[in-house]
Amino acid sequence: MTHDTDAIIIGAGAVGLACAYALVQRGFETIVLEKGRAIGQGVSSRNSEVIHGGLYYPSGSLKARLCVEGRRKLYDFLASHHVAHEMCGKLVVATEPHEIERLDAILDQAEANGVEGMQRLTGAEARALEPGLRAEAALLSQTSGVMDAHGYMDALAGEISARGGAIAVNTPFAGARPLEGGGFAIRTGGDHATEVTARHLVIAAGLDAQAAAGTVETYPADAIPPLHLGKGVYFTMAGRAPFRHLVYPLPIPGALGTHYRRDLGGQARFGPDLEFVANEDYSVDPARGEAFYATIRRFWPDLPDGALVPDYAGIRPKLHGPGEPHPDWRIDGAGQHGLKGLVTLFGIESPGLTGSLAIGEHVAGMLAG
Repeated sequence: MTHDTDAIIIGAGAVGLACAYALVQRGFETIVLEKGRAIGQGVSSRNSEVIHGGLYYPSGSLKARLCVEGRRKLYDFLASHHVAHEMCGKLVVATEPHEIERLDAILDQAEANGVEGMQRLTGAEARALEPGLRAEAALLSQTSGVMDAHGYMDALAGEISARGGAIAVNTPFAGARPLEGGGFAIRTGGDHATEVTARHLVIAAGLDAQAAAGTVETYPADAIPPLHLGKGVYFTMAGRAPFRHLVYPLPIPGALGTHYRRDLGGQARFGPDLEFVANEDYSVDPARGEAFYATIRRFWPDLPDGALVPDYAGIRPKLHGPGEPHPDWRIDGAGQHGLKGLVTLFGIESPGLTGSLAIGEHVAGMLAG
């Protein structure tokens, strides 16, 4: 059966673009559909822009494997495409003696995940790297860093176009139906509603992934996981950034904890926290800063009063609710939903940006296979 194109990707965030990049590299004629006015306006535009080492994730999980693989690919891509980034390193800090055991468990997990460049530090060694830091002990992840996420997505878009792919913005996905001879008829909405056929369909729609999967005819409802909105706010601070390295406390249930980073412009930023919400609301309540002061002063006691200013908020597509175990990503193929040629990605939160190139390769491998 003849189709209009080989593959349609739903969502032009970092992961959707990385999937398209992997497919066009394999010779697939690929179109990315994006409901927004530009690429990267969803989850990918409201994160920490941190390049994660891959320390925390359970052995054998998609997060563990694709974060480590993706990080290595990402640094090479950023360098070759002249996208701003810095391998500044990350300190994971134990601020109390009773936290040291958890720190050692993270080191063991990092080594099990094949994370290179890990170093165990005493409190004195950590303070020698970053005077002003409060630490009983710390881990140094030398391969962690920061990046220009939008510059990265622009570079991906350029590669897709250069290899014959296309990105259609202002083009919402309205549904799909499987075709008898294989492939899908994909409907778009908006001012230019149309239908196009493709051999393969990839749903990489972030917060909209569950809703998008629900519009695919015959997609089993029980194969669509519940969506939980995990909101996190960020605060910034005027003046000189206090540390060169990223600084992370020990993880909290469901997240890595409110951390510090110096962005590529030299600005000190803190966040995100975690609040489960019912709706997409990107406002930042200044009152949440009170908890930020308490958290930050655990590892930086000299944070001045009144220094924090509300910055921005992001919402993560979580697959768990409050008090529930933190699950792995879902990258589902026909074995999960029964529809050949369709891959759906659910719950791609952190470290999705770091792992995006490896996620793209994983998806392309599923379709090519």
